[in-house]
Amino acid sequence: MGNCLVAQSGGPTAVINASLAGVIRANQLNPLYDRVLGGIHGIEGVLTGKLYDLTDLPSAEIEVLRQTPSSALGTCRYKLKRDNPADFERLLAVMDEHDIDVMFYIGGNDSMDTVDALSEYAAAHGSAKRFVGIPKTVDNDLVPVDHCPGFPSAAKLACLVTHATRLDYDAYTRPEVFVLETMGRDAGWLAASCCLTGDVDLLVLPEVDFDREAFLAQVQKKMDETGACYIVVSEGAHYADGTYLSAGDSANDGFAHAVLGGAAAALKQMIVDAGIAPRGVVQDLSRAARSSNFAQSKVDVTEAYELGMSAHMRSADPAFTAQVVGVHRGNAQTMRCDGGICRMEHTYNAEFFAGPASEFANFVKAFPTDWILPDYQGVTEDALDYFRPLVEGEPAIIYENGLPATVEPFNRR
Repeated sequence: MGNCLVAQSGGPTAVINASLAGVIRANQLNPLYDRVLGGIHGIEGVLTGKLYDLTDLPSAEIEVLRQTPSSALGTCRYKLKRDNPADFERLLAVMDEHDIDVMFYIGGNDSMDTVDALSEYAAAHGSAKRFVGIPKTVDNDLVPVDHCPGFPSAAKLACLVTHATRLDYDAYTRPEVFVLETMGRDAGWLAASCCLTGDVDLLVLPEVDFDREAFLAQVQKKMDETGACYIVVSEGAHYADGTYLSAGDSANDGFAHAVLGGAAAALKQMIVDAGIAPRGVVQDLSRAARSSNFAQSKVDVTEAYELGMSAHMRSADPAFTAQVVGVHRGNAQTMRCDGGICRMEHTYNAEFFAGPASEFANFVKAFPTDWILPDYQGVTEDALDYFRPLVEGEPAIIYENGLPATVEPFNRR
């Protein structure tokens, strides 16, 4: 047997380490590989040979790893370019040096493109090295999955914060608006999920070009009717010409993506300048939504862990490469009886599958426009039905000194 390599890339999530734990534990239960090596700081660290042996991680530490937020191996935003063969040659050389047969890469859209690019290069150059993707993203914008690990926990945290801050906001009589900003560069899934609480008055998403006058008219209407307006905006909200509401779009994150942040502040100032309200409060979820392990969705952490195990299991097939594992929503039914009347009800059921990395990479799954209500009024019942089962359940958290236990990051050891 050879060894396998697992690495993490892009923005962390509250459950990205559960997928890592799944790969490690799966190999302990069914040792397809002699050693499980972790790539420190993603592909960037692998290129320099920075690896950490995870093979014999104690089961107790694996359990804590499952609930540890951020990327325990460290992450990166390093873009492999298909026209730069040096990186590809170096990575294959590192794999040869450490007798690595398979690389598992946990990440988002760009990471799945890395899996696709590496697989293409290996095939074109007669290499038997294999590459497998395990998805994650709080933005929930990968296709062709029903949802991505990391999103349900981020949505759960977003709903908790929405409801708590709405109660806080409603405690005052002074006229002001409240604007909550969530992550979501190109897709408004996370912002839309806040509507599960019933607390959102107006919702601004990237899927609908922002109309300043129409939006301000709705804010004015809410303030006139109730004296309050609670707004949720996705960081990627933009005008019809593509200009972001936020001001921080001049830099990029290493993948040529604009660095966003500030959409909520822009809306607040717009409302104040229009004289609709004398003041406003801004709440930015930002990294809290992706690192709040105390608010994990049980569905999310379970699926993330099992996807890691599924990727490992499927890799037993020597032909399994250039593939990504993912989740489909099944059509399970349960018999419900009440007062002698029984009926079949649809229940949530996750089904794992694998598909070509090329179908996951470089596509963005937008929030369905037919789930968006007009005039910034929120989302439809179909959208709420989609969100509800994903935020269900609370995993049993291991605590130390009153706080959730975490592992010492491997990149810090």
